[in-house]
Amino acid sequence: MAHAKPHLPIKVCVLCGRPFAWQRKWARDWESVRYCSERCRRARSAAG
Repeated sequence: MAHAKPHLPIKVCVLCGRPFAWQRKWARDWESVRYCSERCRRARSAAG
């Protein structure tokens, strides 16, 4: 059974507005992460 991860920091995606939690792949640059996914990151140029 997987364990819950209740104490991870959460941000809101700038593009879609969805909340997303910290992931290990973002550990080095969590302060600069703005998008919840690669899809939102790529769509930033189309949106604005």
